[in-house]
Parts: sequence; C-alpha cells; structure tokens
Amino acid sequence: MLTSFAEDIWIADGPVVTAALGFHFPTRMAVIRLRDGGLFVWSPVALTAELRAGVEALGEVRHIVAPNALHDLFLAEWAAAYPGAKLLAPPGLRETRKDIAFDADLGDEAPADWAGEIDQAVMRGNAITTEVVFFHAKSGTVLFTDLLQQFPPGWFSGWRALIAKMDLMVAAEPSVPRKFRLAFRDRAAARVPLARILDWPAEKVLMAHGAPVMSDGKAFLARAFGWLGR
Repeated sequence: MLTSFAEDIWIADGPVVTAALGFHFPTRMAVIRLRDGGLFVWSPVALTAELRAGVEALGEVRHIVAPNALHDLFLAEWAAAYPGAKLLAPPGLRETRKDIAFDADLGDEAPADWAGEIDQAVMRGNAITTEVVFFHAKSGTVLFTDLLQQFPPGWFSGWRALIAKMDLMVAAEPSVPRKFRLAFRDRAAARVPLARILDWPAEKVLMAHGAPVMSDGKAFLARAFGWLGR
C-alpha cells in the first residue's frame, strides 16, 4: 500500500525477504512524481495488485531504478508490467542479472530525464556493493538503500541478534553497518561522492531498512558518515 512521505514522494513496504545466513530484511520502495508527471520508481518491492493500482493512480511509470546490486529481486516483474519504462542498472548489476535487459546505467550525473529534480552520487570503493544515493530536491529527501540501516529492537533473535548488535544494525539511530564500513577498501574514492551527499540541503533521509529521519537530515548524515571523513 502506498503512503505519502513528502511532497511528490510516496513509499510502500513490501514483503520480508531472507538474505545470507537466514537474516530477514524488510523491503521498502519509493515513487517520485517528476514535473512532467512521469514516475521514478526506486528500489521496487513485490508488485501486488493493490500496489499496482496505487502507483498507476499517481501517473505513468517511466523509470525503474535499482539503487544497488543487492536490490534486484523484484525488477523483472516490474519490467514485465511496465515495458515502456526505462530500467536503470547500478554498477555491477548487469554482470549478475544477465536475464534482465537494462536500458541504461546509473552514473555520477543525473540523466536528462530527472536532472534538476533528483540528484545522485555513486558511493564507490565498497567491496560489498556500489550504491547510488539519490536526493529529491523538492522535498529535501535523501534516499539510501543499504548503506544506512536501523532495525527495531527484537527484530532479530538468538545469535543473529548478537551479530546485528555488533554490526550496528540496531543502533540508537540509523548507522552504516560495520560490515559496510570494513568493505570500504578505497576510502579516498568514497569521500568524493560523500562530499557531494553531505553538501545536499537534506531535510529528510529515507532508507530501505529503517525508520526515516524526518528532520535535520544534513546534520544526521554528517554524524552517520563521520567515521569515513576521518
């Protein structure tokens, strides 16, 4: 079910999925309506009949975006449902999803289709995944997929709860998990896009795995990535 998040942004939570070692992750997507009325679909979740009806009530799906190579589970069904939409691949996904015909690749600069409305920065230098971070200027919202996470108390149990605590997945506020921090093998490369992200006039921060930050987003991001700036 779609719910309004900010001006011209809607979000929908999808099913819980199972990742490596049996860790369960919630899924969340966002839909941004562009000035021309077209829809930008970020990190799509399972396409139910209810979700499809809600999306189509907002406008025409023109762009389907996978923000990193870990969020590809539902891309094929969205591509089949909206064959006229452009399907955008983050770095690394073409190699692992050869079954999907992508129309273009996401880079450091926003394409003409959404330039001036949505900015983007590719967080390079990480051995786990290369994430493309987006900024919706109209609402002041930054969109993160996996580089920022926060799970509620009790989400994990047993030994997984211990690992999640050590990994900062259940910290007091959304954090970069330790596994992703360690995976930044080239911190110099990561600091270049990070500087752009920290320069955005962020008010809100939306995440695929965690409660959104609804105010003082710029200050929050400076805290969350302070370790990388050193």
